[in-house]
Amino acid sequence: MGRTAESVAAIIKAYDVRGVVGEQIDDDFVRDVGASFARLVRDEAGAATKVVIGHDMRASSPSLSEAFADGVTSQGLDVVQIGLASTDQLYFASGLLDCPGAMFTASHNPAKYNGIKMCRAGAKPVGQDTGLAVISAEMVGGVPEFDGPAGTVSSADVLADYASYLRGLVNLSSLRPLKVAVDAGNGMGGHTAPAVFGPMPLEVLPLYFELDGSFPNHEANPLDPANLVDLQAYVRETGADLGLAFDGDADRCFVVDEKGDPVSPSAVTALVAARELAKEPGASIIHNLITSRAVPELVAELGGVAVRTRVGHSFIKQQMAETGAIFGGEHSAHYYFRDFWGADSGMLAALHVLAALGEQDRPLSELMAEYTRYAASGEINSTVANAADRTDAVLAAFADRTESVDRLDGVTVGLADGSWFNLRASNTEPLLRLNVEAPTSEDVAGLVSEILAIVRS
Repeated sequence: MGRTAESVAAIIKAYDVRGVVGEQIDDDFVRDVGASFARLVRDEAGAATKVVIGHDMRASSPSLSEAFADGVTSQGLDVVQIGLASTDQLYFASGLLDCPGAMFTASHNPAKYNGIKMCRAGAKPVGQDTGLAVISAEMVGGVPEFDGPAGTVSSADVLADYASYLRGLVNLSSLRPLKVAVDAGNGMGGHTAPAVFGPMPLEVLPLYFELDGSFPNHEANPLDPANLVDLQAYVRETGADLGLAFDGDADRCFVVDEKGDPVSPSAVTALVAARELAKEPGASIIHNLITSRAVPELVAELGGVAVRTRVGHSFIKQQMAETGAIFGGEHSAHYYFRDFWGADSGMLAALHVLAALGEQDRPLSELMAEYTRYAASGEINSTVANAADRTDAVLAAFADRTESVDRLDGVTVGLADGSWFNLRASNTEPLLRLNVEAPTSEDVAGLVSEILAIVRS
């Protein structure tokens, strides 16, 4: 596999490593990534002596994780293999063992893909500016060999400790018995959900818990409404109190109510923010710029400090560290917790939803209505040849109605009636992403129709 700067850049992206197995990623490539990562964390302040590695259920994951371990040990560092894990379980292991970590997963991508999410000790993220650029350069120029003894490989099972730790972060003492439908999408939620929910007063109704990296039932991407359909029907059929859907590596969690209707991740963010602010009044809460405005409104009403960020986990985690925020939420159903090393855990967010529902008698739809103040479009993608040109055309069309424009991430336009929309270009594809929020669903539909007519003209 010849390595040019271009071919490496197609695999080592802004936040992680990801590509097609056999074409872009193979054992040799991953072994060198492991060696370069070991050099990175060995030779900096707080020099690491070991790396913890976990992997998902994809057919290629065990061999790739072993190849990565070979690379790490070739540079003199030890390896702790935790085997099958969710991404947040790997973050837990990195925090527990206070060492860097690597998770083998391509998250919600199709079966032919795999990848690596890497972190420093304490689950601190490794991105383009914090290590991936250095690794990319060594992948092209060659990874220097280590003149010293090789490290050793051991194994550890941290699943029970992970489950216990998460339950300990949420007050579950008032939890009434609940019936919970869980769609694991044949991903790692089928591995972690039984461990986390087992001791709780829950009747868990499993859907697609069999670990299968070919994803035979539907894509493990609950952000796509098509992949929630089975869970919605299952909740209605079984009379469940709620439904939970996890993505492939189970670091994101989506919620549906007792009617089978999706709960906005913004509403979940607002609910968890309220619960965390009750524990620590005046704390900071992170939200990205396309989260509902209900989130900063509620945070302010509760005496907290709302901190607005760009879209993307690296920005959220950076702001978490800089502000000491207790919690952060994204529209994509990533939820970040200071008490979880600032890392994201969909399972921990799910426990908060269960606790909130279980300590009162109303159904989830009524509970979440408190946190839902506006109608929203969700993210709508359009393929465009020139994103800047289409964005300018939209701005011109709305000029006489615009009250505010900011360019923190794309353009966010505030309108006189309280509506707003954000247009931002994808970093990796020829896409323009639209999010709209307005007082009513009719207002949203009107704005979406008007904006898309311009974007797609």
